[in-house]
Amino acid sequence: MIGEVLIRTVDLRRVFGGLTANDQVSIELRRGEVHALLGPNGAGKSTLINLLSGDLVASSGQVLYRGQDITHLSPHERSHIGIGRSYQKTNIFPGLTVHENCRLAAQSREPRPWRVFSDAAKWAPYRAAVAQALHLTALEDVAQRRADQLSHGQQRQLELAIVLATQPQVLLLDEPLAGMGFDESLRMLELLRGLVATHAILLVEHDMDAVFSIANRMTVMVNGNVLMTDTPENVRSSRDVQEAYLGTEEVSHD
Repeated sequence: MIGEVLIRTVDLRRVFGGLTANDQVSIELRRGEVHALLGPNGAGKSTLINLLSGDLVASSGQVLYRGQDITHLSPHERSHIGIGRSYQKTNIFPGLTVHENCRLAAQSREPRPWRVFSDAAKWAPYRAAVAQALHLTALEDVAQRRADQLSHGQQRQLELAIVLATQPQVLLLDEPLAGMGFDESLRMLELLRGLVATHAILLVEHDMDAVFSIANRMTVMVNGNVLMTDTPENVRSSRDVQEAYLGTEEVSHD
Protein backbone atom coordinates (compact mmCIF):
# COMPACT_ATOMS: atom_id res chain seq x y z
CA MET A 1 0.00 0.00 0.00
CA ILE A 2 1.38 3.39 -1.02
CA GLY A 3 1.94 5.58 2.04
CA GLU A 4 3.24 8.98 3.07
CA VAL A 5 5.52 11.18 1.01
CA LEU A 6 8.97 10.89 2.59
CA ILE A 7 10.98 12.98 0.12
CA ARG A 8 9.73 15.77 -2.10
CA THR A 9 11.81 18.04 -4.30
CA VAL A 10 10.62 21.48 -5.40
CA ASP A 11 12.09 23.02 -8.57
CA LEU A 12 15.47 21.46 -7.83
CA ARG A 13 18.28 22.86 -9.94
CA ARG A 14 22.01 22.12 -10.19
CA VAL A 15 24.38 24.04 -12.42
CA PHE A 16 28.00 23.10 -13.18
CA GLY A 17 29.62 26.16 -14.73
CA GLY A 18 27.52 26.77 -17.83
CA LEU A 19 25.89 23.32 -17.77
CA THR A 20 22.50 22.81 -16.13
CA ALA A 21 22.49 19.16 -15.00
CA ASN A 22 19.09 19.33 -13.25
CA ASP A 23 16.53 22.00 -14.11
CA GLN A 24 13.36 22.58 -12.07
CA VAL A 25 13.08 18.92 -11.02
CA SER A 26 10.10 18.12 -8.80
CA ILE A 27 9.42 14.54 -7.71
CA GLU A 28 7.91 12.69 -4.74
CA LEU A 29 9.10 9.46 -3.11
CA ARG A 30 6.46 7.59 -1.10
CA ARG A 31 6.71 4.79 1.42
CA GLY A 32 5.54 1.55 -0.17
CA GLU A 33 6.64 2.57 -3.65
CA VAL A 34 9.55 1.74 -5.95
CA HIS A 35 10.07 4.91 -7.96
CA ALA A 36 12.31 4.26 -10.96
CA LEU A 37 14.39 7.07 -12.43
CA LEU A 38 14.97 6.58 -16.16
CA GLY A 39 16.80 8.44 -18.87
CA PRO A 40 19.67 8.21 -21.34
CA ASN A 41 23.26 8.86 -20.28
CA GLY A 42 23.65 12.52 -19.36
CA ALA A 43 19.97 12.92 -18.50
CA GLY A 44 20.75 14.04 -14.94
CA LYS A 45 19.87 10.88 -13.01
CA SER A 46 23.12 10.66 -11.05
CA THR A 47 23.01 14.38 -10.32
CA LEU A 48 19.51 14.03 -8.88
CA ILE A 49 20.36 11.08 -6.67
CA ASN A 50 23.43 13.00 -5.43
CA LEU A 51 21.24 16.01 -4.63
CA LEU A 52 18.88 13.79 -2.64
CA SER A 53 21.70 12.12 -0.70
CA GLY A 54 23.55 15.37 -0.02
CA ASP A 55 26.63 14.46 -2.06
CA LEU A 56 25.83 17.55 -4.13
CA VAL A 57 24.29 20.83 -2.99
CA ALA A 58 21.46 22.30 -5.02
CA SER A 59 22.02 25.55 -6.89
CA SER A 60 18.39 26.40 -6.18
CA GLY A 61 15.15 24.69 -5.19
CA GLN A 62 14.40 22.51 -2.18
CA VAL A 63 14.67 18.97 -0.89
CA LEU A 64 12.04 18.21 1.76
CA TYR A 65 12.10 15.17 4.04
CA ARG A 66 8.78 14.52 5.78
CA GLY A 67 7.94 18.15 5.22
CA GLN A 68 11.20 19.56 6.62
CA ASP A 69 13.68 21.43 4.45
CA ILE A 70 16.94 19.43 4.31
CA THR A 71 18.39 21.12 1.22
CA HIS A 72 21.59 22.12 2.99
CA LEU A 73 22.12 19.06 5.20
CA SER A 74 25.30 17.00 4.70
CA PRO A 75 25.22 13.32 3.63
CA HIS A 76 26.01 12.33 7.23
CA GLU A 77 23.13 14.40 8.58
CA ARG A 78 20.75 12.95 5.99
CA SER A 79 21.83 9.44 6.94
CA HIS A 80 20.99 10.18 10.56
CA ILE A 81 17.45 11.29 9.76
CA GLY A 82 16.70 8.24 7.61
CA ILE A 83 18.09 8.57 4.07
CA GLY A 84 20.37 5.79 2.85
CA ARG A 85 22.01 5.32 -0.53
CA SER A 86 24.07 2.82 -2.48
CA TYR A 87 26.52 3.60 -5.28
CA GLN A 88 27.16 2.35 -8.81
CA LYS A 89 30.44 0.80 -7.70
CA THR A 90 30.45 -1.65 -4.82
CA ASN A 91 31.30 0.27 -1.67
CA ILE A 92 32.30 -2.18 1.08
CA PHE A 93 35.24 -2.92 3.39
CA PRO A 94 36.71 -6.03 1.72
CA GLY A 95 38.99 -7.01 4.62
CA LEU A 96 36.18 -7.06 7.19
CA THR A 97 33.57 -9.74 7.65
CA VAL A 98 30.01 -9.26 6.46
CA HIS A 99 28.93 -8.77 10.08
CA GLU A 100 31.69 -6.23 10.75
CA ASN A 101 30.73 -4.23 7.67
CA CYS A 102 27.15 -3.95 8.93
CA ARG A 103 28.28 -3.31 12.49
CA LEU A 104 30.41 -0.37 11.34
CA ALA A 105 27.44 1.08 9.48
CA ALA A 106 25.20 0.69 12.53
CA GLN A 107 27.77 2.35 14.75
CA SER A 108 27.89 5.33 12.39
CA ARG A 109 24.69 6.41 14.14
CA GLU A 110 26.76 7.01 17.30
CA PRO A 111 28.61 10.26 18.08
CA ARG A 112 31.89 8.25 18.08
CA PRO A 113 31.33 5.78 15.20
CA TRP A 114 34.96 4.75 14.73
CA ARG A 115 35.08 2.72 17.96
CA VAL A 116 34.45 -0.29 15.74
CA PHE A 117 36.15 -2.91 17.87
CA SER A 118 35.01 -1.72 21.30
CA ASP A 119 33.48 -4.09 23.82
CA ALA A 120 30.29 -5.66 22.44
CA ALA A 121 28.35 -4.24 25.36
CA LYS A 122 29.11 -0.78 24.03
CA TRP A 123 27.19 -1.43 20.81
CA ALA A 124 24.43 -3.69 22.11
CA PRO A 125 21.67 -1.26 21.02
CA TYR A 126 22.82 -1.77 17.43
CA ARG A 127 22.83 -5.58 17.44
CA ALA A 128 19.20 -5.63 16.38
CA ALA A 129 19.88 -3.30 13.44
CA VAL A 130 22.73 -5.52 12.22
CA ALA A 131 20.71 -8.71 12.65
CA GLN A 132 17.76 -7.20 10.80
CA ALA A 133 19.95 -5.97 7.94
CA LEU A 134 21.52 -9.41 7.50
CA HIS A 135 18.11 -11.08 7.61
CA LEU A 136 16.52 -8.73 5.07
CA THR A 137 19.38 -9.27 2.62
CA ALA A 138 19.63 -13.05 3.16
CA LEU A 139 23.26 -12.85 4.33
CA GLU A 140 22.92 -14.49 7.73
CA ASP A 141 24.67 -17.68 6.61
CA VAL A 142 27.77 -15.78 5.45
CA ALA A 143 27.88 -13.22 8.27
CA GLN A 144 31.36 -14.32 9.44
CA ARG A 145 32.86 -14.54 5.96
CA ARG A 146 35.21 -11.82 4.76
CA ALA A 147 33.57 -9.47 2.29
CA ASP A 148 36.23 -10.08 -0.37
CA GLN A 149 35.35 -13.78 -0.35
CA LEU A 150 31.77 -13.15 -1.46
CA SER A 151 30.47 -13.43 -5.01
CA HIS A 152 29.76 -10.19 -6.84
CA GLY A 153 26.03 -10.61 -6.25
CA GLN A 154 26.56 -11.18 -2.53
CA GLN A 155 28.78 -8.10 -2.36
CA ARG A 156 25.95 -6.04 -3.83
CA GLN A 157 23.62 -7.58 -1.25
CA LEU A 158 26.13 -6.62 1.42
CA GLU A 159 26.17 -3.04 0.21
CA LEU A 160 22.40 -2.99 0.63
CA ALA A 161 22.76 -4.55 4.09
CA ILE A 162 25.23 -1.81 5.06
CA VAL A 163 22.68 0.81 4.06
CA LEU A 164 19.90 -0.99 5.96
CA ALA A 165 22.02 -1.21 9.10
CA THR A 166 21.70 2.59 9.39
CA GLN A 167 17.91 2.05 9.65
CA PRO A 168 16.84 4.33 6.77
CA GLN A 169 13.32 5.18 5.72
CA VAL A 170 14.39 6.10 2.17
CA LEU A 171 16.64 3.97 -0.05
CA LEU A 172 18.42 5.67 -2.95
CA LEU A 173 19.74 2.79 -5.05
CA ASP A 174 22.12 3.60 -7.90
CA GLU A 175 22.30 0.63 -10.30
CA PRO A 176 22.04 -2.14 -7.68
CA LEU A 177 21.99 -4.82 -10.42
CA ALA A 178 25.19 -3.63 -12.11
CA GLY A 179 27.42 -6.56 -13.12
CA MET A 180 25.00 -9.21 -11.91
CA GLY A 181 24.04 -12.38 -13.71
CA PHE A 182 20.43 -13.36 -14.31
CA ASP A 183 19.97 -15.37 -11.10
CA GLU A 184 21.71 -12.75 -8.98
CA SER A 185 19.48 -10.03 -10.44
CA LEU A 186 16.36 -12.04 -9.63
CA ARG A 187 17.58 -12.48 -6.06
CA MET A 188 18.19 -8.76 -5.64
CA LEU A 189 14.76 -7.90 -7.04
CA GLU A 190 13.15 -10.25 -4.54
CA LEU A 191 15.07 -8.53 -1.73
CA LEU A 192 13.81 -5.15 -2.91
CA ARG A 193 10.24 -6.39 -3.07
CA GLY A 194 10.59 -7.42 0.56
CA LEU A 195 11.72 -3.89 1.51
CA VAL A 196 9.28 -1.71 -0.36
CA ALA A 197 6.38 -1.99 2.11
CA THR A 198 8.39 -0.21 4.82
CA HIS A 199 10.58 2.08 2.71
CA ALA A 200 10.47 4.60 -0.11
CA ILE A 201 12.82 3.35 -2.83
CA LEU A 202 14.32 5.40 -5.65
CA LEU A 203 15.83 3.06 -8.24
CA VAL A 204 18.28 4.03 -10.97
CA GLU A 205 18.84 0.99 -13.17
CA HIS A 206 19.59 0.28 -16.84
CA ASP A 207 18.01 -3.20 -16.94
CA MET A 208 14.62 -2.22 -18.34
CA ASP A 209 13.06 -5.66 -17.87
CA ALA A 210 13.98 -5.52 -14.18
CA VAL A 211 12.77 -1.93 -13.82
CA PHE A 212 9.37 -2.60 -15.37
CA SER A 213 8.95 -5.73 -13.26
CA ILE A 214 9.31 -3.90 -9.94
CA ALA A 215 8.56 -0.18 -10.30
CA ASN A 216 5.25 1.31 -9.14
CA ARG A 217 6.04 4.72 -10.56
CA MET A 218 8.55 6.16 -12.99
CA THR A 219 10.17 9.49 -13.72
CA VAL A 220 11.83 9.89 -17.12
CA MET A 221 14.53 12.56 -17.44
CA VAL A 222 16.04 14.04 -20.59
CA ASN A 223 18.71 16.76 -20.65
CA GLY A 224 18.28 17.49 -16.95
CA ASN A 225 14.51 17.94 -17.17
CA VAL A 226 11.62 15.72 -16.13
CA LEU A 227 9.91 14.54 -19.30
CA MET A 228 7.24 12.48 -17.56
CA THR A 229 6.25 11.00 -14.21
CA ASP A 230 3.58 8.31 -14.36
CA THR A 231 2.79 4.63 -13.98
CA PRO A 232 4.99 2.08 -15.80
CA GLU A 233 2.12 1.32 -18.18
CA ASN A 234 1.71 4.95 -19.22
CA VAL A 235 5.45 5.49 -19.49
CA ARG A 236 5.79 2.41 -21.69
CA SER A 237 3.10 3.62 -24.08
CA SER A 238 4.22 7.25 -24.23
CA ARG A 239 5.39 8.27 -27.70
CA ASP A 240 7.55 11.03 -26.23
CA VAL A 241 9.34 8.55 -23.94
CA GLN A 242 9.81 6.04 -26.73
CA GLU A 243 11.41 8.65 -28.93
CA ALA A 244 13.56 10.17 -26.19
CA TYR A 245 14.75 7.03 -24.44
CA LEU A 246 13.12 3.67 -24.92
CA GLY A 247 13.31 3.60 -28.70
CA THR A 248 10.64 3.63 -31.34
CA GLU A 249 9.36 0.18 -30.36
CA GLU A 250 7.61 -0.41 -27.06
CA VAL A 251 9.58 -2.29 -24.42
CA SER A 252 8.68 -5.98 -24.30
CA HIS A 253 6.53 -7.24 -21.43
CA ASP A 254 8.57 -10.48 -21.36
